[in-house]
Amino acid sequence: MNTNAYIGVDLGGESGRVIVGSFDGQKIQLEEKHRFKTGGMHFEDSLRWNVTGFFEEILHGLSVAAASNKSITSVGVDTWGVDYVLLDANEEMLELPWHYRDSRNAGMLKAVTDKIGKQEIFSQTGIQFMEINTLYQLAAHRRAGEILDRAKHFLMIPDYFHWCLSGTKSVEFTNATTTQCFDPTSRDWAKPMLTDLQIPTDMLPETVEPGTNLGTLRDSVSAKTGLGAISVVAPATHDTGSAVVAIPVTSMKSLNWAYISSGTWSLVGIETDQPILSADALAANVTNEGGADGTWRLLKNVMGLWIVQRTREAFLRRGFEKSYEELAAMAQASPSPGVYIDPDDPSFLNPTDMEQAVLDFFQRTGQALPSDEGSLIRSILESLALRYRQVLAEIQNLSGRTIDVIHVVGGGSQNNLLNQLIADASEKSVVAGPVEATVLGNILIQCKAAGELGSLADIREVVAHSTDMAHFEPLQNNPLPDSLPRFESICKTQTCQS
Repeated sequence: MNTNAYIGVDLGGESGRVIVGSFDGQKIQLEEKHRFKTGGMHFEDSLRWNVTGFFEEILHGLSVAAASNKSITSVGVDTWGVDYVLLDANEEMLELPWHYRDSRNAGMLKAVTDKIGKQEIFSQTGIQFMEINTLYQLAAHRRAGEILDRAKHFLMIPDYFHWCLSGTKSVEFTNATTTQCFDPTSRDWAKPMLTDLQIPTDMLPETVEPGTNLGTLRDSVSAKTGLGAISVVAPATHDTGSAVVAIPVTSMKSLNWAYISSGTWSLVGIETDQPILSADALAANVTNEGGADGTWRLLKNVMGLWIVQRTREAFLRRGFEKSYEELAAMAQASPSPGVYIDPDDPSFLNPTDMEQAVLDFFQRTGQALPSDEGSLIRSILESLALRYRQVLAEIQNLSGRTIDVIHVVGGGSQNNLLNQLIADASEKSVVAGPVEATVLGNILIQCKAAGELGSLADIREVVAHSTDMAHFEPLQNNPLPDSLPRFESICKTQTCQS
């Protein structure tokens, strides 16, 4: 049986990977070729992305892949959403792209919604109101000066890398829909709204569907990496879009499942046939993001394991050196502290010291402080699980569906305690895995583009046959659902109250 290979480049908030997927027609095997750190870089009192450095790491990974595998068909890149690169008329980068957590966005959501009401923005975009969105970043650019006037090409982060690889300038559909600048009804940029905000629209390229062949590698990239004239294929370039492609659902007719793409962010939602743009959807502050094969993702962003990641960093700075696995074991051994945070409180977006931010939240809300580090981590995980329950209840009400099974995919699916807490809090079955959902979705979309798979259902069958999954059921007499009223009383932000 012939085995073809594909390269998935997957960049997240902490790290990037170059992974080769070998597909024999039934199962796919992944092999990591290169891993590198990402994260924001501080530059002139701002937080940016070092995309030129990331591209050098990508090229190194491609070289390693080329040296070990001669049957590579294509390469595709996925990353986080909302951030972008601006190029001038000479295709030179105008500046290092800004990180969505940079403080320049502060106040821009209010400024934009004061000018164009939330109802109008939601009707044109269907996107959750978050200050990190591209729309508010572009408004911050406009407020800062003339740089937008010099921008001739706008590319989302993965599309920038695809341009570096192939020379083709486009924005892939799933990532375009994260921007709050894209109209899901017309399936085009929301140009009237952007014009009202004095954001130029002539810099916006055409959008392409997941699985679009963007051409072959530039000659310079082929020469540097040793790869031949392989294709550059746009997967679902938004990492959550690719992760949802790889949900191991073996019956596409069943609609009783939801997903949590669990990582730095938690994306909690369902798959739909069309966006939901109702007044109730606006009131719930949900988001409608594009998916593969004509699907949509009705979901909500929750701050996610970023809070645990940054809390661990704070622990390390004060000499408490524990791995994620050790912290999870400590939290598992700790009894429930019965105190909670609102994961979506703005104080957790990018604090200098996350541990202190969490302790300050407890004090602000009149709660006792956890007794030790394990108890603190457990309180964060229980808070996340309760927040997921809230969001899923909203999604059920909006969609009219009954959710029986929650698929947890991504790095967070390895956290057995969190998975059990999700089952307990939601009182639903949880299926955890695959861990590598994002890169699986990326690579299997490339397989589909190459004609090896015919549909989204085919992709999910392959994932199910290629992945070990863990199952979690709600514990009998578990107290976590009874904590929901207390949790809701603690949540004071608009997001939690919606």
